[in-house]
Amino acid sequence: MKQPTLPLDGACRCGRVKIRISAPPLLTMACHCTGCQRMSASAYSLSAAIPSEGFAVTAGEPVVAGASREAGHHFCPDCMTWMFTRPAGMDFFVNVRPTMLEDTGWFRPFIETYTSEKLAFAATGAVHSYEKFPPMEDYETLVAAYAARAA
Repeated sequence: MKQPTLPLDGACRCGRVKIRISAPPLLTMACHCTGCQRMSASAYSLSAAIPSEGFAVTAGEPVVAGASREAGHHFCPDCMTWMFTRPAGMDFFVNVRPTMLEDTGWFRPFIETYTSEKLAFAATGAVHSYEKFPPMEDYETLVAAYAARAA
């Protein structure tokens, strides 16, 4: 697995909201849940968990929308692109949609979640698969394994 060359800038579809990551991901993911399928209008959503101190909105003001405010899904208020997620109670990282970034060549999902809801044809190539989310106690090991692979 390759790490991105940092800093890395990105933007929504219309370009009004801009972001920057300046820290490597803790973990990369694909989620097959039906909520992500609907929000992304695709078979799954992609995420890169970026440490909070390594993420910034550099232009524009995203809005929180989606099924619940607690989920913390942030969108461009103009083009409504789903850009990133700040899950309530998990302030140490931001789940960035990697397709917002100017360079996506480094991205590969390391884990895939909600395979219990995945579409029959959907394949991600992720190293680890989970029927729902990994148990909380697995995340430390997964983050360490991702870092070792990316080194």
